[in-house]
Amino acid sequence: MHHNHHHHTSTSHDNSSGSCHNEPSKDGKWSSKLLRDCAIAISERDSTKIHQLLWMLNELASPYGDCDQKLASYFLQAFFSKATGSGYRCYKTLSSVAEKNHSFDSARKLILKFQEVSPWTTFGHVASNGAILEALEGETKLHIIDISNTLCTQWPTLLEALATRSDETPHLKLTVVAITASLVGSVMKEVGQRMEKFARLMGVPFEFNMISGLNHLTKEGLGVQEDEAIAVNCVGGLRRLEVEEREGVISMFKSLSPKVVTIVEEEADFCTSKDEDFVKCFEECLRFYTLYFEMLEESFPPTSNERLMLERECSRSMVRVLACNNSDELEDGDCCERRERGGQWCERLKKEFSSVGFSDDVVDDVKALLKRYRSGWSLVVPQGNDHVLGIYLTWKDEPVVWASAWKP
Repeated sequence: MHHNHHHHTSTSHDNSSGSCHNEPSKDGKWSSKLLRDCAIAISERDSTKIHQLLWMLNELASPYGDCDQKLASYFLQAFFSKATGSGYRCYKTLSSVAEKNHSFDSARKLILKFQEVSPWTTFGHVASNGAILEALEGETKLHIIDISNTLCTQWPTLLEALATRSDETPHLKLTVVAITASLVGSVMKEVGQRMEKFARLMGVPFEFNMISGLNHLTKEGLGVQEDEAIAVNCVGGLRRLEVEEREGVISMFKSLSPKVVTIVEEEADFCTSKDEDFVKCFEECLRFYTLYFEMLEESFPPTSNERLMLERECSRSMVRVLACNNSDELEDGDCCERRERGGQWCERLKKEFSSVGFSDDVVDDVKALLKRYRSGWSLVVPQGNDHVLGIYLTWKDEPVVWASAWKP
């Protein structure tokens, strides 16, 4: 039962027929009801009902339709993989297709285009850069260890800020840790060359290193020198680690004695109910991806190819979270994708670090950034809540991205 990804292309403009948040039909959003029924059937192992619902979803879903049809299409793929026990195989296929189509230029263009229309990633960049610059002020040898998924698009503005510092321009070493297979090799080599060229242009003494995989996450592996001021930056990096590895990696960060650790993650909990309750886990995925798809729909023009690519990336995460069991044969370079909420990350981080609030200057920078985008975005600083530290990017009042800064 394959659902076809190729012969609907002609309908990519037919977005007028409906959208994620038009008036719902009498029964509300049809996809969420059908998908929920299907998740229940899967958790109850009711094969007759599963087949019936998968068939109905297959008839109604399309990756080129409105939001309902798109969500149905991508969740259908995850449900089908789950029901047939082929989740891991499906995940590997999707990953290798993505890698084949993943040149440096296409990846960079996609990230930059997304950053132009939505603050989804730039929010974390501006907040983290502000905290890093403040923590490393006056230092002459800087070493930033970067575990992120945004192809170094964060660093040009930081290099500009260093170049215009009133005191002597410091030496910057940037060590990028590539957790996922798709980032290694030619893509990162190209990124490094671009960064070196830009640093020369800015007159900042610069060194670029790349290491792949987590097994090199040691002082020696990262090439940490005694006289360097260290910052660790993770934008969307930690969710790629297996849940069991997260505590260990956080305490490894502490062993580097960094001046600051910046963490940015998407606000969703794909961990808590994973094994006990498939339906609960599905509902959290549906909540998060509905928001994300609606945001993409409002940010990009209807026929945007970038939007389609960003949606396809979600299909990989959905399969990974909903259809792969922990016992599956995972390899190095596979992404875990299990997001946790800011409050959950705080619990982990508080064991090793204390929180550094973002200064008023940084908060002002983030607010100024959000003014460049269409309305709907805002910044929320949790007030008087000791459990959740950091700041949130919200879209239509829903928290979607969490940013925080820590010191040992």
